Amino acid sequence: MKQNGYGVKLVRGPFVRLPPHPRKAADIDSLMQARYDDGRPTAVDLFCGAGGLSLGLSDAGFDVVLGIDNDPRALETHAHMFAGVSCSLDLGDDEVVTDLIARLKQLRPTLIAGGPPCQPFSRAGASKIRALVTSGQRDAHDPRRELWRAFLRIVSEVRPPAALLENVPDMALGGRMEIVRTIVHELERIGYAVHTRLLHAWQHGVPQYRQRFIMVALADSREFLWPEPTGRVVTVADAIGDLPPVEGGARPEGGADGWWPWEEPVGGLNAFVARAREGLDGEERHRIRDHITRPVRPDDREVFELMSPDTLYSDLPGHLKRYRDDIFDDKYKRLDPDQPSRSITAHIARDGYWYIHPEQPRTLTVREAARLQTFPDRMRFAGPPSAAFRQIGNAVPPRLAEVVGSRVLAALAADRPSDPVPSSIETARALATWVETLPDLVVPWAVPPSAWTVVLGVQLLGRCSPSEVARHWPVIAELVDPGATLENVARLRQVAAAIGRVHKLAELLAVAERLVRHVEQGGELDETALSRVGKVSRDLAYLAVGLASAGEPGPVPVTGPLLRLVGRFTGLPVHKERSRSDGRLEIARLVGGTLMARPGDARPDRALGGAVEAAARVCTVRSPRCGSCPLEAWCRHARSTPRPAFDQVPLSGIAV
Repeated sequence: MKQNGYGVKLVRGPFVRLPPHPRKAADIDSLMQARYDDGRPTAVDLFCGAGGLSLGLSDAGFDVVLGIDNDPRALETHAHMFAGVSCSLDLGDDEVVTDLIARLKQLRPTLIAGGPPCQPFSRAGASKIRALVTSGQRDAHDPRRELWRAFLRIVSEVRPPAALLENVPDMALGGRMEIVRTIVHELERIGYAVHTRLLHAWQHGVPQYRQRFIMVALADSREFLWPEPTGRVVTVADAIGDLPPVEGGARPEGGADGWWPWEEPVGGLNAFVARAREGLDGEERHRIRDHITRPVRPDDREVFELMSPDTLYSDLPGHLKRYRDDIFDDKYKRLDPDQPSRSITAHIARDGYWYIHPEQPRTLTVREAARLQTFPDRMRFAGPPSAAFRQIGNAVPPRLAEVVGSRVLAALAADRPSDPVPSSIETARALATWVETLPDLVVPWAVPPSAWTVVLGVQLLGRCSPSEVARHWPVIAELVDPGATLENVARLRQVAAAIGRVHKLAELLAVAERLVRHVEQGGELDETALSRVGKVSRDLAYLAVGLASAGEPGPVPVTGPLLRLVGRFTGLPVHKERSRSDGRLEIARLVGGTLMARPGDARPDRALGGAVEAAARVCTVRSPRCGSCPLEAWCRHARSTPRPAFDQVPLSGIAV
């Protein structure tokens, strides 16, 4: 050990080397010759990493015969754990993908699964990438962001009975949600029933607050049932409380083969630890490996001893702070033993300050991080501790992958067609066709001349009576941009005075002035510009641009009426909980959209307009007029309640 620039002794290694699985195949050709047919359905894991998804699928009942990645340490770990092939392929190369597709068609896997690299989609990862681009340390284009296209192409051409994609929530919810909308649209186009959900890992036996986006695609429109929450929360203490105490930087004798003694706690093991210890035989039953962590600086040790799980970095004494507390308010986090951990991410490979042990003055060990990710104790990770932490942080929690994989297998075994749940293609077409055939609109800005007219319509005419909307909309419809608005202030004042919105007009004129300056400086009138000028909420900006986006999928707004519509349509309580995540995802599924649009596809702006009109016209708060709704045939609410005719109930004020 030697002193480095961080005021603490540097402890290197140990460097773990792992032999390949005894049944390991040399390459894909030999895999196809051996077939590895043990009677179980086969799975291919694209972007496999160390094998979190592979392990979960294996525990669910799949035989994972092929794993692909480009991280040599992660592949060494994967090759040690799984038979078949673990190989490095560049899935960003079209020729490589073409060759792989040909081989997979011969292999005929039951399931193709994968989690394209998530850093380009995650908020933390995207922030880091932007910083590197700004400093000139990397190119602005991140090829990893396009690897979802390889996944989509492989599934589309191989046509397995099932496909499974997992990723961070921002892959589905980020930007205009165009990636998930495209994947869903394209798989539905070739006959898959596609199911999407944001799952909370802590509700399924994983001891951390971690959310993942999961997409399951099943051929032949098979029924799929999402796993139900277990009802029991696994805490940090449940997961790692049995492990022996260690000092920061301590290493057992024996290097990579070193271990600490482990004995079953008095009173026995809880269910989580008992499962973590499965597969350890002989002397290994009394050993714990990879229970090592970083050394601790003296000042950090003082900080750790002062902290409780509720302590913020800003709460620490000034002389112990090495970072700005107005930026790094959560730089240090002591885990709460009685709660799940915060999400274990690849950041843990850089430092462990987000993961301070709940009782001991140090950061987590490799084994503790693996436990919180639900890796069993028999699983080791190739390379030095930093590589092990990175592999663990990048992985899918195996327990979460197992519960989803089990449901996929159950769906394939049952081979039952699902209830008449429509595809996004069908709902988008129904909404777009319906709104374009209406002789008049209750919400005329559902088919607007421009995004700016939507802002004016909502801000001035929202919640007005239908007669007032019909009377004043022609004036607003002519003001297609902020400049035209400023040139017609007198006409708008008459409208505002007639409906009692003079104060609102003053705000809109101030917004128009700022937007005119923005456009004069070369900016676009998009959702970002609209939401940054003040007095225009993000959801109104998203609604305005979404309704005026005739080409690629526009942004997906989250409004009360739209949440009510999709909540009734799906039977999910998205208007009461998770409206920004599950609710937004369901709205996107309803209106569809794809980056690969073809003739005959519904325009996403018209589909969104149809949803806005349906929410205001027929899916009203108290008396939904289901008989006049274009979604009636598929709507859970419509199928379960009597349907009054549209003309039997009068319209009142319009909410958007």
